[in-house]
Amino acid sequence: MYLDNSATTAVSEEVLNEMEPYFREAYGNPSTLYSVGREAKKGLDKARQRVADAINADPKEIIFTSGGSESDNLAIKGIALKLKGKGNHIITSEIEHPAVKETLHFLETLDFKVTYLPVYENGIVKVEDVKDAITPETILITIMHGNNEIGTLQPIAEIGKLARERKILFHTDAVQTFGKVKVDVEELNVDLLSLSSHKVHGPKGVGALYIKKGVRITPLIHGGGQERGIRSGTENVPGIVGFGKACEIANNNLEENYARLVKTRDEIIEKVLDAVPESYLNGDRNERLPNVINFRFSSIEGESLILLLDAKGYQASTGSACSSKTLEASPVLKALNLDDVDVHGSLRISLGSQTHFDDVDGLVEAIKESVATLRKMSPLWNSDEKYEEMMGQSK
Repeated sequence: MYLDNSATTAVSEEVLNEMEPYFREAYGNPSTLYSVGREAKKGLDKARQRVADAINADPKEIIFTSGGSESDNLAIKGIALKLKGKGNHIITSEIEHPAVKETLHFLETLDFKVTYLPVYENGIVKVEDVKDAITPETILITIMHGNNEIGTLQPIAEIGKLARERKILFHTDAVQTFGKVKVDVEELNVDLLSLSSHKVHGPKGVGALYIKKGVRITPLIHGGGQERGIRSGTENVPGIVGFGKACEIANNNLEENYARLVKTRDEIIEKVLDAVPESYLNGDRNERLPNVINFRFSSIEGESLILLLDAKGYQASTGSACSSKTLEASPVLKALNLDDVDVHGSLRISLGSQTHFDDVDGLVEAIKESVATLRKMSPLWNSDEKYEEMMGQSK
C-alpha cells in the first residue's frame, strides 16, 4: 500500500491517455505556424484554461514551469529583483519547503533581509506575528498554504487581506493543498501561487505559477520569450497537457475526495494514538490537510520504522520526502519545539485521491508491531515491561 502521496503520485490513466497524442501526432513546437505546431498550441491553450479554471484565475495569469520548485524560485526571486529599489525585506515562516527557504537564503547573500516567523506547537503562523513583522522595507510575504510534512493549513486568506491593506505582494506555495482543499486565488487574496503537477496524479517535471494581473516580475530564464517572456524555453507540451487534465479531474472530484480522505485520516489518527503508547500527532488536529498525518513515537528512529513498515507492505516516509535520505533533524518538526530525539521518531502517512484504503486496522497493527520491535532494541526505551505490554495489547 503506497502511503506517500505527498512525495509524489501515480499518473492517472486518463492523464496518460490525454498526453499520448502530443508525443506522436501533435508533437510540433507550439511557437511555430504550421499545422503540427498549431495542434500543439491548441493543447497548450486548453491546458492553461484548465489550470486557470481550477483555481479561479484567468488563463493569461498562468505561467507554466518545470514544477513547484521553479515556480517558488520564479515568484520569490522575480519579485525581489523587480522591487529591490523599493525595499529589501521579505517575511516567511520557519516551516517553508526548501524551495522557498533556500531561495530566501540565496537572496540574503544579496543583502535582502528575511524574517522567519515561528509556528508554535500547532504548526500554524499567527496573523498578528505577520502584522508585527511588517516594516516600510517589506516588499513580499511568502507563506505556504499547507505544510508538506505535518499537513497544517495556514490562514492564507487573512494574511492575504493584511498584505493587500499594506500594499505588499503575497505569494503562497499551494503545491500540497491543490486538489485536496479548495484553492481559489480570489478568496485567498494572493498575488502569486505555486502549483505542481505530480502531486495531483499528473506527470513530473511540470508546474505553474499564478501571477495576478498587473503584477510584474523579473524573469529568471531568458531566451525565446515563451510564456509571455516570463519563462523562456520551448514548453513541455505533453507534460503540460497532462497537468491540465490532472487539474480538471482534481477539481471535479474535490468534494468527494475530501470527505473520503478526512474519514480515513481521522480513523488512522484515532486508532494509532489509542494503540501505541507514547505516540503523538504532530501539528494541529483540525487545521490540517485531509490526507496528511504525521506521528512521532518516543525512543525510536523514523528511518528504521519506514524500513519495517515497507517489509510489511506499507510505504510511508519520515521527515521531508524531498530529502528523506538525509539524517538531519527535520526543520519543520524542530519548529514545533520538539527535541531531536522526538523529531527523529516521526512517521508521515499521506493518502491520495486514488487511495481507497479499507485496511486501516492492518496498518495500525503494522505500526504497533514495528514500534514495539524498535523499542525493544532502543537504549532510550530500555524497558522489557513496556515491550511486553505493547505486544500484549496488539494481540
